[in-house]
Amino acid sequence: MAVTDEAIVKIKDMIVSGALRPGDRLPKESELAADLGLSRNSLREAVRALSLIRILDVRQGDGTYVTSLDPQLLLEALSFVVDFHRDDTVLEFLAVRRILEPAATAMAALRISEQQLDALTAQLDKLGDDPSVEDLVASDLEFHRGIVQSSGNSVLCSLLDGLSGPTTRARIWRGLTQEDAVGRTLREHRAILAALRDRDAEAARSWATVHIASVEQWLRSTL
Repeated sequence: MAVTDEAIVKIKDMIVSGALRPGDRLPKESELAADLGLSRNSLREAVRALSLIRILDVRQGDGTYVTSLDPQLLLEALSFVVDFHRDDTVLEFLAVRRILEPAATAMAALRISEQQLDALTAQLDKLGDDPSVEDLVASDLEFHRGIVQSSGNSVLCSLLDGLSGPTTRARIWRGLTQEDAVGRTLREHRAILAALRDRDAEAARSWATVHIASVEQWLRSTL
């Protein structure tokens, strides 16, 4: 094992074991290196790597701290990696979204508040019946984000947030090229919202599946 990898594993073990907790400040570099049996150089490289994936927070002139380890913070690294996807993997991202998002929508049906439902309704009303494709896609992202946030599962929310980027361009192309794509999307949004208002988890799950599958089906036919 490379010395930097060994240093990363040792710091990770300290966090997993509870020796270092969220918000804790790491001991001085010289002390920590000695305690872990590492060179200061390999420890420094490990800290740099762990700060890139938001495990550690290096504060100039103050020290190095364990972050909150909040799922949204940690999964930002996923969004960064996802940005490097190739066009031929978009279908795979959509397939993952089709597995996760209907489940989140079903969960939201049992948890979403009346105020959140009213906010989603107002958002759709503001969009109107004939929005531009760009406005529709932006609204689509916010619509689904609002629903997933209402599921009460922050990990699921962060995962889906990270996966939404690669499918954005596909949704724009669909809106530009498929007949009635805009109208169909709006109708599906209304159907999802109606199921949420009825607190019908299975109907909400089904409409979310139909909604995502329609984009996936269109994309398969164009590749």
